[in-house]
Amino acid sequence: MSNPNQRGFQTETRLSEELRLIPRWAIAGALLAFALTQYYFWIVLPAHRHHPSSLPVALRFYLILSWGALAALYVLMIGYITNDAPRRGMSTRLWIICVVLPGAVGAVLYFLLRQPILATCPACGAHVESDYHYCPQCAYQVAACCTKCYRSARITDIYCVHCGHDLTADHPPTRLHAFSG
Repeated sequence: MSNPNQRGFQTETRLSEELRLIPRWAIAGALLAFALTQYYFWIVLPAHRHHPSSLPVALRFYLILSWGALAALYVLMIGYITNDAPRRGMSTRLWIICVVLPGAVGAVLYFLLRQPILATCPACGAHVESDYHYCPQCAYQVAACCTKCYRSARITDIYCVHCGHDLTADHPPTRLHAFSG
């Protein structure tokens, strides 16, 4: 059984790796979008109103902060997509155009239809999906797996966590011998 603390750490690590994909220009743009939204709703809009707002101050405050947060999130998402799409072998321009569509339809489509992360086979240089154990072009083993059930295994595992097979009896490729030392 896996340790719940370790699962939380792995989730936190994956999230921090994903957040590193957001470029600095997107963070600066998000801060600017938030500030401009606040400026518009607190300064510009009230100056052009002929009647005072009938909404309670707390509700106005909540709505204005929400619009600012949405504007900032939108800019952060565009920045994320500019770095995430190429690493997945997807067209960045196409997805940026889709994300700009109104109603966040493009953003939902991006996260539903995005491809898995691609890796490069060290033997032949072909693009390999991250969940593949063997390269589809040259059959090079790109990830450790159990030879009985063919599920993923860490190179330091002694037994397969899925079927209990003794992994030390397998003969891993030479490149995996170097890591398991």
